[in-house]
Amino acid sequence: MHRLREELTRRLRRLFRTGVPILQCAIAAGLAWYLAKYVVGHPQPFFAPIAAVISLGVGLGQRTRRTLELVVGVSVGVGIGDILISFIGTGTWQIALVVALAMGTAVLLDSGSVIVLQAASSSVLVATLLPPATAGGLTRMLDAAIGGLVGFVVAALLPANPLSVAHRNGRVVLGELADALRGVAGAVSKQDIEAAVDVLAKARKSQRSVEEFRAALEAGREIARFAPIRWRRRHDLDHYEVAADPVDRALRNTRVLARRALSALREHEPVPRPLPGMLEELAGAVTLLRDELASGADPVQTREAARAVAQKTTVEMFSEGDFSMQVVVLQVRSIAVDLLQATGLSRIEANEALPALHPEEHRGTDEDED
Repeated sequence: MHRLREELTRRLRRLFRTGVPILQCAIAAGLAWYLAKYVVGHPQPFFAPIAAVISLGVGLGQRTRRTLELVVGVSVGVGIGDILISFIGTGTWQIALVVALAMGTAVLLDSGSVIVLQAASSSVLVATLLPPATAGGLTRMLDAAIGGLVGFVVAALLPANPLSVAHRNGRVVLGELADALRGVAGAVSKQDIEAAVDVLAKARKSQRSVEEFRAALEAGREIARFAPIRWRRRHDLDHYEVAADPVDRALRNTRVLARRALSALREHEPVPRPLPGMLEELAGAVTLLRDELASGADPVQTREAARAVAQKTTVEMFSEGDFSMQVVVLQVRSIAVDLLQATGLSRIEANEALPALHPEEHRGTDEDED
């Protein structure tokens, strides 16, 4: 019963998170049908609700482009389907030919998947359910335009919170970064090769989360740009947008760090004594960044925590390890710089927190990074 309650709670939370998109699609589909049938006067405007739902889409972001692609795809599919079926009729090879020509034409026009797939599905519908004698191609194209426009308007008038998706995806990305740093810290402190292998395997899968995070930011920008009731939230994503690229770099550098740490453990290289604690401190800085971004505050605490780690990466640490561990220390420096930039510092300002590795080293030069 406990597991059943947990599963039910999880599913209800997922339903609650998707409540706004479901409501948008339902309203848009009904409204598109009503406008096309009772206002414009089309007898069977099935393309209108389909277009409305597709224009809203499963994901967010680039809705303006997707709506245009939808209308173009329907137009291509309907146009080619109407012309060919009028001459060659319907049947197995006719449908295959219509789909191939519609998709080929769509590819020539644009490589967007929405155009290609919508052209194919529209041509199939024309060739099978509604041959040209039952409705004109122009009517279907207009239905698609009505549906796409309705979807766009509904998304603007009933928008999601532009911060909600950014918060959710930001927590995932930063959680994976913190877990990777803590995992490496535990592996090197315990000389545990298997743990290091597991950390590296998980870290290598983190890029998908970064891409989803970027898509969430793009969606948030679009919502804040087009939805009137969200205009006052236009600057709420600023901290996330500043952090996006540095966090991506930090994850990439952490993957390099995990790989070199694994090599060092396999070669039985000595571990610099401060290293595990510094990695834990970096993970703590990432957690601070997650919380400060979620609260909308200027990430001052994160900045101080990352600067404290950066200042510990002195030249003396390099004497305690061999080649791979020295690379690990360099990656710690790079990750600290990445986190400082995620708080809003410039590259030069972030590098100023690093102690010089050579007496003649010029302050403010870039660290090598993956």
